[in-house]
Amino acid sequence: MTGDSRGVVEKITSGVNPMSRKQTVLVTGYAKAPKGTGMYEVYRHAGIVLELDPETGEILDVEFTFVTDLAKRFLRELLLGYRLEEDHDEILQAIRDQYLAPSSEAIVAALKGALQRYREKRASVAGTAGSISK
Repeated sequence: MTGDSRGVVEKITSGVNPMSRKQTVLVTGYAKAPKGTGMYEVYRHAGIVLELDPETGEILDVEFTFVTDLAKRFLRELLLGYRLEEDHDEILQAIRDQYLAPSSEAIVAALKGALQRYREKRASVAGTAGSISK
């Protein structure tokens, strides 16, 4: 191996081992964005993508289809750490109380859609051994 190619191999192998990363699940939800908003003009829909711990339902990461980075960051920080099923009502109330924008109900609807998808998946694997990620 030449010096250059060894450096490339070292960079590749020194990264995060994918086998060491805790298995998580992604769940999504969508709702129609309100007309007259930037979200509607750009995306037409409000979307939420949640990365969850499959054992606890804890929200580990979240992304939204917002136009501004501030709105994305605000809601991300608002939801991190909640458990999607157990804290659902509290999450919805936090969004309604703290995200005062025309798209708030679309975000609530998208979150409800994600919760429904998550519950359906959990119910379909309830009779099998292991968690939702298996």
